[in-house]
Amino acid sequence: MKIRVLGIRGLPATYSGLETIMGELAPRWVDAGHEVIVYCRKAVFKERPPEWRGVKLVYLPSIEHKVFSTLSHSFLASMHASFASSDIILTWNAGNGPFGWFFRIAGKTAVINVDGMEWLRPKWKGIGAVYFKWAAKMATSAFPIVITDAAEMKRLYLEELGAETTYIAYGANIEPSEHPEILEEYGLKSRDYYLIASRLVPDNNADLIMQAFVSSNSEKKLAIAGGADYKGNKLENDFLDKLKSIANDNVMFLGHIDNSEHIKELHHHCFAYIHGHQFGGINPSILKALGFSNCILALNTPFNNEVLENGKYGVLFDKKPEDLKEIINRLEQNLETVEDYRSRATEQIKKRFNWDHIAEQYIEVFDELQKKK
Repeated sequence: MKIRVLGIRGLPATYSGLETIMGELAPRWVDAGHEVIVYCRKAVFKERPPEWRGVKLVYLPSIEHKVFSTLSHSFLASMHASFASSDIILTWNAGNGPFGWFFRIAGKTAVINVDGMEWLRPKWKGIGAVYFKWAAKMATSAFPIVITDAAEMKRLYLEELGAETTYIAYGANIEPSEHPEILEEYGLKSRDYYLIASRLVPDNNADLIMQAFVSSNSEKKLAIAGGADYKGNKLENDFLDKLKSIANDNVMFLGHIDNSEHIKELHHHCFAYIHGHQFGGINPSILKALGFSNCILALNTPFNNEVLENGKYGVLFDKKPEDLKEIINRLEQNLETVEDYRSRATEQIKKRFNWDHIAEQYIEVFDELQKKK
């Protein structure tokens, strides 16, 4: 098949999330004999090779603004894909839902992975939240198949939007530590720090995590690997200021790290990874932590609960600093519990979140649509 992909920044992945997912899926589809074309945001890439790991890359412009960058690029990519040859068009993000009508008019076969419930995120208020919920509704009518990444998301789309969806999980790789010396570059020692690895936006709750850590009895470090757009973004700048006001001398801001090898080593050697993501579906970051044999402390949401199976593969904490503080103090007195979670983490990847199986599930969906043409 000829598969066109839009709605992400592009490949190779320089951010986590959807780009990381397509960085796993697209090469597997190429290896299986399919032709894959991915649309990339020109402004994000200084170097613009025509191919990456056999995946063809098409660079299109965008209006670089926190509101319009993704939508403007997806609009242009949707127009391009509507007139270009393809067997399947895969669109990411519910915000791009209305563009499915372009494909219908053009007679193209397309599916969408809605990714999450963007209208619930704090950064989208007022008209932004209204748009994303409307766009999600449009996605359910414009695309013949809507893919959700979690059983809970499938339930919510049926309950809130009256739409049946197809559940395909995200995945992760199981990778060993190979370069522990990388820790020295960050002034860290193995098992002597907790790790946050996420965008520093309010809905990932780094402030709650930091409050819990600072008030705990821990003498370890809290290493924060992540950034945000910041430029002209008052919400994100104010949030960063808030984090800095809470921090003590044991909190380390490492900034955005786009080296996957460094992220892997930071995961492997932390005492525990703390995952505060509240919205969206199953976040790739928590799966990545499982693949790196991590002890995970995660905010108790239906999505995180689904991944950790009600505490079997990690510790769930309520959205209050006191609860996480108590967990931090307890785990540091029970090191065997931490090791037990580490030893079991990769079982869940093998069982439920295997990339090879997930890549095949997408192709099965595409095949079914082709048969109906």
